This record gives sequence, structure tokens and C-alpha cells, in this order.
Amino acid sequence: MDTQSTQGMKQLRLLGAFALAVLPTQPLLAQQTPAPPTETIKTAATHTPTEQQVIDLSKTKWDWMADKKVDALATLFDDRAMFTHMGGTWGKTQELATIKSGGIWYKKASIYAVDVRVFGNTAIVLEDMDLEAVVGPRTVTNAFMVTEVYTKQAGSWRLAQLTFSHLVRPVKASASSN
Repeated sequence: MDTQSTQGMKQLRLLGAFALAVLPTQPLLAQQTPAPPTETIKTAATHTPTEQQVIDLSKTKWDWMADKKVDALATLFDDRAMFTHMGGTWGKTQELATIKSGGIWYKKASIYAVDVRVFGNTAIVLEDMDLEAVVGPRTVTNAFMVTEVYTKQAGSWRLAQLTFSHLVRPVKASASSN
């Protein structure tokens, strides 16, 4: 063999050895699960009057849900409102029926932070919370980031969307003894 062919073969073998050394680690690197995000919302020190009005309405809504005040909730929920839970998505009629029957009893919302953004006649509320609920025969407490979307109609805020997003963080609240 001539010198050029020998050098070419050496380079090819070196490249092959490098590829074999590197390639097996690629699948392992790709399979590593990234750490869950740690960023969360923070409650602002001050709010505009409109932001505070929506925050207060959201808190009142949680009280009405805990007390199963479906008549007050029926007025707050827009007729086209949607509710997204861990087990499915449904509309206003089903949500009110679930609350009234006790299928889900929103027993206690422990809210750690609230963020509200107002865009004209739309307000988006994010709440970092632990929610203690009775679901069927079981009492459960879950860490959620709840997203609520309100629209202002004829001077009143109406709930258009409520979504529960399960958080990876541990539950902070201690279960009540009732």
C-alpha cells in the first residue's frame, strides 16, 4: 500500500473509534430528565383598583365554591365558561351540578401567591395554591397553579375559564381536621 492510502486508513480508523466512543453516550444524554422548573409567581406589593377587584372576586369565588353557593356561582360563571380539571373539561352546567351534588367539594383553597394581568376587558388570574377537596369519598389536597380568565361584560366581571394545572412541588398546607 502506498503512504497516502495508509494515512487515509489510519484517519478512517481514528474517526471510527471516535464515533464508537461518542455515540453510545448520546442516547444516555438525551434520556436525562430535566429538573422541574422552580420559578413561580409572586404577589405584587400593590395592585391597581381593577386588579384588586378581580383578586377579591376570585377569593370570593373560592368561598362560594367551598360553601356550595351555586346560585352566586351561576351568576359569576359565563354561560360559555369552561372548567379544566385533572380528570376532564366541561362547561358551566356540569361544573355547577358537580358542586351542588358534592361530586367535588372545594373545601379549602390555601393561596400562596396571586398574579393578575388585565388586558382591556379581560383579566387573567394565576394562583399558586394547595386545594383541599372532597372528591367522591376521599379528601385530597393537591398543589395547583390555577388559571382563571375573566371578561368584563356590562360592567361586571364574569368567569370564562378556570384551569387546574397540577404542580410538581410538595403540598404546603396541612390538611384540616374537619
